Amino acid sequence: MEERPFSDEDYRAIAAFRAGLRRFVRFSEDAARAVGLSPQQHQLLVAIRGHVGPEPPTIGDLAEALQIRHHSAVGLVDRMVQGGYVRRETSTVDSRRVHVLITPEGEAVLRSLTAAHRREHRQLQELLQRLVVEAESASLDETGISALAPPDASDGASASPPAREA
Repeated sequence: MEERPFSDEDYRAIAAFRAGLRRFVRFSEDAARAVGLSPQQHQLLVAIRGHVGPEPPTIGDLAEALQIRHHSAVGLVDRMVQGGYVRRETSTVDSRRVHVLITPEGEAVLRSLTAAHRREHRQLQELLQRLVVEAESASLDETGISALAPPDASDGASASPPAREA
């Protein structure tokens, strides 16, 4: 299937998406600085609090989540420990592993930043939803079928998966 050429609408959608993301990032950076944190320190707190797993995150987990090098994560955690926002704790399962946990002070500042981010997050979500609707509408206008519509039964594909036997 040949891809259609990009339209002015495609470029407008990309520009609106990038502008919305940049507004959100700029807001987030400014909000972090307003409470005395660098944007990366705020991201560290979010990464710790949002970590999924049976144990709290390690420095390696945080380096991966923040897309930074291990030694950079060590320095970032060191500064946050000095500021009283996080603490290190040796794993009870494996003494070679060190976990990073948020202190009550870190939790308080993260909670205030998260509350401030809710409105901006909603605005970005609304923008993304609008762009998706516009993209679907443009796809429908060009092809006569929605890009997200289930396959037509006439093409041999089933709209629902086959039933599983018990």
